[in-house]
Amino acid sequence: MISDDVVLGPDARIPQPDLVNLYGCSIGAETLVGAFVEIQRGAVVGARCKVSSHSFICEGVTLEDEVFIGHGVMFTNDAFPRSVLNGRPQVAGDWELRGTLVCRGASVGSGATVLPGVRIGVEAMVGAGSVVVDDVADYAIVRGVPARVAGDVRQRARE
Repeated sequence: MISDDVVLGPDARIPQPDLVNLYGCSIGAETLVGAFVEIQRGAVVGARCKVSSHSFICEGVTLEDEVFIGHGVMFTNDAFPRSVLNGRPQVAGDWELRGTLVCRGASVGSGATVLPGVRIGVEAMVGAGSVVVDDVADYAIVRGVPARVAGDVRQRARE
């Protein structure tokens, strides 16, 4: 389902619109969104991005231009998630939204989980299955649980 309040840039592609859940978000020009993706209200996806199937982009997440999101990537936006507060179900004002920024040209590998409040730097790469708990520097390659620096994309490009 693509809600009426979704802002789609020119030539944004959603090949299977019946198999996505998009509401209150913006999707940039020439971006491709795969099947079984949810993008929540307030999330921003830049131009020429690729969001692969089964990924979840929650409120507070911003993907700058040319970002790659692999299959099954999960973003979170609440550092202390709870179902109840003082014995009653939580409501919107009971928790603090912590945003996440994925900078231009970065790649997040399949199955990665990105915790709230982090910045993934320009052209950085997050390895498949990693759990990102801290900021990732520009051009860094990180992997593991928790994700740790394993290299620099600029060095890999020269090899």
